[in-house]
Amino acid sequence: MTEKISRGRFWTAWVLSGIVVLFMLFDSISKLFKPSSVVEGTVTLGFAEHHIVPIGIIGLICTILYAIPRTSVLGAVLLTGYFGGAIATQMRMDAPLFSNTLFAVYLGILMWGGLWLRDKRVRRLFG
Repeated sequence: MTEKISRGRFWTAWVLSGIVVLFMLFDSISKLFKPSSVVEGTVTLGFAEHHIVPIGIIGLICTILYAIPRTSVLGAVLLTGYFGGAIATQMRMDAPLFSNTLFAVYLGILMWGGLWLRDKRVRRLFG
């Protein structure tokens, strides 16, 4: 797991992963504080207000697991499920495909791409 990688690969991996981590931290933490825009947006998507904090906690736990190198694969698998729920919710709401519905797919590509660049086990798994 401690394979030497080039500086370019190292920084590219952490920038890709960092984008996902920063977005998810912002999203999850905002759900914990429940500003009116988050409450309004989440209720519009069909969730009850009392679901907002648990969704934020789940997202935060998955993100923290992804950010820690030792548990990053577990975090990526859990975030993939989280993103799948986001995609299903957007599809159920008949949201625009490329901007809203596929946004979680874009995050997933960044997440797995960053992990693929920085983790030899993932590279072996995906060939």
